[in-house]
Amino acid sequence: MDNIREKVKVRRERAVLVAAQVRARGGVIYNDLAELKALAESAGAIVVDQFQQKISRINPSTYIGSGKAEMLADRVERFEADVVIFDNDLSPGQIRELESIIETKIIDRSELILDIFATRARTRQAKLQVELAQLQYTYPRLTKMWSHLDTVAGAAGGAGAIGAVGGIGTRGTGEKQLEIDRRLVNSRITELKRELVGIDKRKLREIKGRKELFKVGLVGYTNAGKSTLMNALTDAGVLVEDRLFATLDTRTKKWTIDKASEVLLSDTVGFISHLPHHLVASFKATLEEAVHADLLLHVVDISSDDVFDQIKSVDLVLEEIGCGKKDMLVCLNKADVLAKASNLEALLSIYPEAICVSAKTSLNLDQLAAAVLARYRGTNVTVQLTIDLAQGKLISFLHANTEILSEDYTDNTVTIKAIIGSSQMPDLKRLKPKSLRIID
Repeated sequence: MDNIREKVKVRRERAVLVAAQVRARGGVIYNDLAELKALAESAGAIVVDQFQQKISRINPSTYIGSGKAEMLADRVERFEADVVIFDNDLSPGQIRELESIIETKIIDRSELILDIFATRARTRQAKLQVELAQLQYTYPRLTKMWSHLDTVAGAAGGAGAIGAVGGIGTRGTGEKQLEIDRRLVNSRITELKRELVGIDKRKLREIKGRKELFKVGLVGYTNAGKSTLMNALTDAGVLVEDRLFATLDTRTKKWTIDKASEVLLSDTVGFISHLPHHLVASFKATLEEAVHADLLLHVVDISSDDVFDQIKSVDLVLEEIGCGKKDMLVCLNKADVLAKASNLEALLSIYPEAICVSAKTSLNLDQLAAAVLARYRGTNVTVQLTIDLAQGKLISFLHANTEILSEDYTDNTVTIKAIIGSSQMPDLKRLKPKSLRIID
């Protein structure tokens, strides 16, 4: 396993970035490599050159063709680069062929993202998720990652035959090192999946155990400001850094949105364009917070030049995890950056109910709270209930989630008049008051 991690790890190296696009599709791939540059720098690389090419077709051997690979080799030599990072996903064969021509290490987009995730993982759950994704990515590429692929136990010729390998007690039908490695990787993948299923079940029980509280999930592109917003709305103390994928672990905290209402607010891992599918699958337990949220807050960085592509990328991942039709409120963050006012105007025309905020300066966070409260409560309803004093859970629910107008106590019961949101009525009825009457 250490061999696998060492091979895919990106150290502080001089990197050349490459993006290739099939000419018939038009446009420039991923908008001038800005995102790949940010990813490479997050992984610790120093970007020394960028190389963009339009190609007529994908070359099965080198992706970009041997001629362009030779051009790339010249640039690698000129800039003294020791790693080339493609913004495309390459096959194992393409990586081998490119490395033989360019004579330096080749890394593709998925491998780079996996490396960043590996350096950011802190909790056991995140570390297991990252290791699983790495091994699933690595498995079909094992043939390029070992040089010791000769038979390590017994040649077919038997004892004394030419080519026999191993001493007495080791000779037999034999098995290649590659086959051993594949079996070990398969075994580890099975083990990781089993452990993550257990974590997933525990996570699901935790989430379902919070059904009496309204759940809000923060989603958005990586580095959009979700963690800063989480800290501004609660006392979560989530790590905030100006780099991609600073947060991999979910944090859930109570958010008091007004004197009578509390909701649960959960931060989630940031999304990115072309997030590897196996990475999304590995992080299923982390993304359960979004899947089971009652409301999603889609945090958008309006200061980004690529804001519309970022929104599209988030929507695609939400579709993939089954959240495409979930109730959502768009939160336009970084409003303190006025340079992108044109972005703001266009976004408000597309999302007229969006709330424009600054998590950094706390601008309009009261408006955000009011908008979440409106989604939480729905239309206000005035109710009158009679409750046994022994029903402590019901009384606590009313004090936490409604506006109490009056309370009249007798020896064994209390009659409460309160204003409650229509969307909360099913939760109220599940707690089974002795009597419930809607006044208006």
